[in-house]
Amino acid sequence: MTSSTLTLGTALPAVRDRDYLLDRHGVIFKVIGDVHPGTHYLGYVKYYPDEKGDRHLFGRTYRQNTVVSKAFGILASRPECYVYSDAVGCVITGVPREDVTTHYSCRQALTTLHQAPELLGDFGVSRDLLAIINRVVELGAQDVVGVTGSFLVGCFNARSDVDLVCYGARGYHMGRELFSDKTLIRPYEGDNLTQLYLRRAKYMTGSSFDVLMRQESRKLQGLTAGAGAHINCEPLRDDSDRTFTGVTSKEVGAISVLARVTDDAQGLATPALYGITVDAVTQSTVDDPEVFARRITHMRSYLGAYTGAFRTGDVVYLSGKLVHMRSEGHSGFGIELTPWTDAESYLANLTQ
Repeated sequence: MTSSTLTLGTALPAVRDRDYLLDRHGVIFKVIGDVHPGTHYLGYVKYYPDEKGDRHLFGRTYRQNTVVSKAFGILASRPECYVYSDAVGCVITGVPREDVTTHYSCRQALTTLHQAPELLGDFGVSRDLLAIINRVVELGAQDVVGVTGSFLVGCFNARSDVDLVCYGARGYHMGRELFSDKTLIRPYEGDNLTQLYLRRAKYMTGSSFDVLMRQESRKLQGLTAGAGAHINCEPLRDDSDRTFTGVTSKEVGAISVLARVTDDAQGLATPALYGITVDAVTQSTVDDPEVFARRITHMRSYLGAYTGAFRTGDVVYLSGKLVHMRSEGHSGFGIELTPWTDAESYLANLTQ
């Protein structure tokens, strides 16, 4: 695509989770979460100018970044992009608000691509996405479904995946309806399950084939009906959701546990929040971890891979940050899975 894809960018007032932001340096950030400090939008570098890249935007060569923690290195010459987040409880990356030049809204992209399908080009995956967009519009769901990923900014190619988002309970319902229509999206089954396992196992280490596939079967993902491209839809929180507004976190250390899910009601949208009780501590960087274990009541994940993945009663292996979280009238300990770590990969895997 050429710079004509700038028509996908708008100046909407509300920046939502998984939207993209272009800054004055030509770097595109992927927004993470909906709680931001007054100075920055929290997120990580998704595309950045680099002659070694294979994407093209604005007449320049861009490189894609798929590992959140690598944003620290990419932004090494821009310390203003390092920011402490009270919500997450650590230093993460973000784009200074005054540096933002273009906001790419997932919702607006879906509407724009429906109105101007020529922006999608003529790849097989593009035709599949257009059919899905048309179905969303037929359902009257364009206000609760959006397009993110490479199609959001127009740097897709014939091998691109399709990344969708849906908002709130109604959006999740519409997402399930889309993924149940086999004329649009085929489920992962049969030989295709190996393809899915290889896609996920590289960062969900330690999980058997059968258990990982059971975990993955709970999520909105599949293959597009024509080109067979991977497609997923990440459920996000409703515009009015204030679950994490005013929540502050303080990192205590790192911990790995076997935990039982006690409440999955808040686990269907990113950031996912699950009620848990700890059965056993397997590893920890804090002294007397069993003392903390008795007070751990929840797991929060900014990693979309674990949204909708667990159900009440599941026994899960968790490896993440031990955090103390405080909000109005409540405080307690939890385990947090954040992508902003270069020390290790945080995990949440079913055990049986």
